Amino acid sequence: MHAPIERIEVSAYRIPTDGPEADGTIAWDATTLVLVTAHAGATTGLGYTYAHEAAGLVAHKTLAPLLIGRDALDIPAAWEAMIRSVRNLGRPGVASMAIAAVDAALWDLKARTLGVPVVGLLGAARERIALYGSGGFTSYSLEHLARQLGGWIDQGLTMVKMKVGSDPAADLERVRAARRAIGQQASLFVDANGAYARKEALAFAAAFEACQVSWFEEPVSSDDLEGLRLLRDRAPAGMAIAAGEYGFDPPYFRRMLEAGAVDVLQADATRCCGITGFLKAAALAEAHMIPLSAHTAPSLHAHVCCAVPGVRHLEYFHDHARIEHMLFEGVLSPVDGALEPDRKRPGFGLSFKRADAERYAI
Repeated sequence: MHAPIERIEVSAYRIPTDGPEADGTIAWDATTLVLVTAHAGATTGLGYTYAHEAAGLVAHKTLAPLLIGRDALDIPAAWEAMIRSVRNLGRPGVASMAIAAVDAALWDLKARTLGVPVVGLLGAARERIALYGSGGFTSYSLEHLARQLGGWIDQGLTMVKMKVGSDPAADLERVRAARRAIGQQASLFVDANGAYARKEALAFAAAFEACQVSWFEEPVSSDDLEGLRLLRDRAPAGMAIAAGEYGFDPPYFRRMLEAGAVDVLQADATRCCGITGFLKAAALAEAHMIPLSAHTAPSLHAHVCCAVPGVRHLEYFHDHARIEHMLFEGVLSPVDGALEPDRKRPGFGLSFKRADAERYAI
């Protein structure tokens, strides 16, 4: 079978948040979705990233012309061509996110061409992937924090994550409030987004232990591999140290793993050059005997998470889950705390609601 790529289209949309949001290091009031559609004959594949609109420009100007006429089934060749093309642009960051959106569209296109879901194309390791609810922004009041985290528990999730670090003096009380809201049985994760200094993070790890915090994400900057290793060595035994969401290429993940910096590696297919890049991160994690967790974009990650044996769970991030339900048909909803790909729908099983999205177009 030969399916030449005939056209690639790129668009971007800026969607306001449903309220002020902040983490330990930044605040924001909107999220930008960059959408890519790849066409081969009568079949269309869809991919996306959450990035600056500049990623859309790279996808349109640099990546799309490379792919016209290529066989849509030959994803490795297309991926390598895209990687080469951004050498002088700087691969980490915007360029990698542009590649991520195009690569996802190619996986969707290939699966749709063959009439199978992406998880079927990859080969399933499991039927469903466990979720943790993620939000708990530092801009939230204690009441809002408790309502959001408690709501996920009421929906059947057994793990939730909150942000810390904007106001360290308030963090312990916020974590205590979160624990009260979710009860004693649910797992509580915290994410500092690199806001703490090393000794400060160590002190908070000890304090959070009383609240049964089992996951401490980016307690220090993810660039501080020595600091992450310090936290990993000295944090309470039941508290996993996690990082990796800012990984854009395999060398980044290799350095983090070789430094022994994390108990759980995170990877984000909307940043690390797509489904192809996520699979490479998964192979590195497996080689180092470290579990993997998928970062945000639940509708994009569900299929690949069910295909990779070493994935522990998937982040059900408030912003992205909200946007995906607003702007896509076929979005998966949590059932008993997990997402299960619909094997009756080819590709990722998604279709874009262009009419609904038009008012957000950039």
